[in-house]
Amino acid sequence: MLEIEKSLWEKGYSKIAGIDEAGRGPLAGPVVAAAVIFPKEIKPFIFKDSKKLTPKQREQLFSQIKQKAIAVGIGIVDSSVIDRINIYNATKLAMKRALEDLKTDYDYLITDYVKFDPYPHTSLKKADEKSLSVAAASIIAKVIRDRIMVEFGKVYPHSFEKHKGYPTKLHKQEIKKHGLTPIHRRSFNLDIQYELEL
Repeated sequence: MLEIEKSLWEKGYSKIAGIDEAGRGPLAGPVVAAAVIFPKEIKPFIFKDSKKLTPKQREQLFSQIKQKAIAVGIGIVDSSVIDRINIYNATKLAMKRALEDLKTDYDYLITDYVKFDPYPHTSLKKADEKSLSVAAASIIAKVIRDRIMVEFGKVYPHSFEKHKGYPTKLHKQEIKKHGLTPIHRRSFNLDIQYELEL
């Protein structure tokens, strides 16, 4: 989990930020990105992709990451912006905001299969399974986004606290029953919108 970071540290990079996001696929809610920088003396303590962890495990690791990291940055882009600039560009914007939120210098980035020019970076497929920094960023982003969706679940009758905005059977039933909310992504899944309008 640290081979990528170690190879970069050996090349002279000292502050390496791993970046990842949560929420590219849902029909509702924001996309959230996180950036994490660990010290060189860090030892691996995450051994699973965030999606394979239970919510309780993610919350426990969330606290550990905050304690062990040099810096943690978070970037959030809401559904209205996603509709305006598309999810790919919104994801990159969330990542830029996460880097700005680090409030510290960094000299290299590791991303999960997202090209991030002009920043010096390595883009890896399934980076959250290969890089401790990216795995940590994935957990931070997932926990923050889940917390946001739980709060939306208190505002709207769409069971956001259960499905977190993903296109599950329950979510689609809730849309047909209650209609769209202000946090739904109008540019996503237009067939459901057309069904509602008929």
